[in-house]
Amino acid sequence: MQTEFVVTAGEQPKRLDVFLANHERDISRSALQRLIELGRIRINEQVVKPSQKIKPGDRITMDVPKPEPLALKGEAIPLEVLYEDDSLLVLNKPSGIVVHPAPGNWTGTLVNALLHHFQTSGGTVSTIGGKERPGLVHRLDKDTSGVLLVARTDAAHRALAEQFSGRTVEKTYLALVRGKVRDEMGRVDKPIARDPVRRTRMTCSLSSGREAHTEYRVLRRFEKFTFLEVKIGTGRTHQIRVHISAIRHPLVGDLTYGADPNLAAEIGVNRPWLHARALEFSHP
Repeated sequence: MQTEFVVTAGEQPKRLDVFLANHERDISRSALQRLIELGRIRINEQVVKPSQKIKPGDRITMDVPKPEPLALKGEAIPLEVLYEDDSLLVLNKPSGIVVHPAPGNWTGTLVNALLHHFQTSGGTVSTIGGKERPGLVHRLDKDTSGVLLVARTDAAHRALAEQFSGRTVEKTYLALVRGKVRDEMGRVDKPIARDPVRRTRMTCSLSSGREAHTEYRVLRRFEKFTFLEVKIGTGRTHQIRVHISAIRHPLVGDLTYGADPNLAAEIGVNRPWLHARALEFSHP
């Protein structure tokens, strides 16, 4: 899959592999270095080294090869199971773990942990999502923690997928954001589209895009932060991160969408502070 984006004005010079590691959260830095060395990541159509410094205006082209079919193996990765029965499994996903295999993350994913869980328990998991995404009805970003739903049967998978697509699942998140949010509650209704310049980002500053709705309310105020409860009526890529940034209160630690790295470091946060608190749905 080939993608292309331009380094924006104001970006500080840094190594190409470091720059990409901050923008391609689903690909490890070591995998990015290998792709650069293989010539699959280029600057201005020139093959470069991982240590090459980027500068504003550079056009970066990435040609990530399509993954070969995998024979996934279960791995003894601890799972925090919140609920389990014959139809479904509900987990508390930790931050820092990728949900399903992807370039640079063929092992150590939540899917590997699930396969081990079902292999040792003798249980079943839905196959509708394919061999690389068994049981997955939805997903969370690598750095987002919280509630994740897994279907154990194909019938349960279909029923749950219909609820997600029909927007009858209520999704509640907790978010720590920069600054003092003025209103006690609010709503953002802005379509979300792929950023035409920085292709790893999404944006709501274009007139085009897919409709998206986000509601928030203040739970607690701090001197430099605001703690929010957030509910989304749609499930667009990076939706909360994009919409909350649009009201000029980016998630603490979310460097992709304008967070202050010094502020995050001040309280020891090294990822976008977002937690999926609850899912409300009809049991299949």
